[in-house]
Amino acid sequence: MTQEIQDLVNKGKMLPLMEEFYTIQGEGYHKGTAAYFVRIGGCDVGCHWCDVKESWIAALHPPTETEKIVENATRYSDTIVVTGGEPLMWDMTELTQQLKAKGMQVHIETSGAYELSGKWDWICLSPKKMKLPTQGVYDKANELKTIIYNKDDFRFAEEQAAKVNPDCILYMQPEWSKRDKMIPEIVDYVMANPKWKVSLQTHKYLNIP
Repeated sequence: MTQEIQDLVNKGKMLPLMEEFYTIQGEGYHKGTAAYFVRIGGCDVGCHWCDVKESWIAALHPPTETEKIVENATRYSDTIVVTGGEPLMWDMTELTQQLKAKGMQVHIETSGAYELSGKWDWICLSPKKMKLPTQGVYDKANELKTIIYNKDDFRFAEEQAAKVNPDCILYMQPEWSKRDKMIPEIVDYVMANPKWKVSLQTHKYLNIP
């Protein structure tokens, strides 16, 4: 990468784009909503059960002009979901400004491990034990999506729920490979603790991206 391109990436005028696609939001509060997903490469959180490990190495994904990403996204939907990887590794100010200028609803899915940048209509925080969220993301999160892989994740979920703002919607979502084992436990837990809601990866049941 040339220094000129690196400078543009640092400013958020180019971003390491892994993929972009139009689909149905499958998880959390906005499930069932048509949305255009922008997946940004680069992540150092390292979840062992991550289903997009190919997103981790930013250098594998070509820096793409933010203006071009916006042009593609706004052809399909007024709801744009920025995901990763971990998108907050990069400055999201330019991308969100351009999308908001086009009248888009702009959502982010993040582990919260980096400081919040950009202007967002919806922040889905999915914290990970390996690298905890920054306070700024806890304060602004609209939904908390905790992934339940084993019994200890219920404890972790409660720790995270204590840190988010009081208006944040709380979700427990089974890790896909453990869904048959963990769904009954999640159902029991949510029924006993109704401040929580159940989230499922409905896009996988629908066999869509």
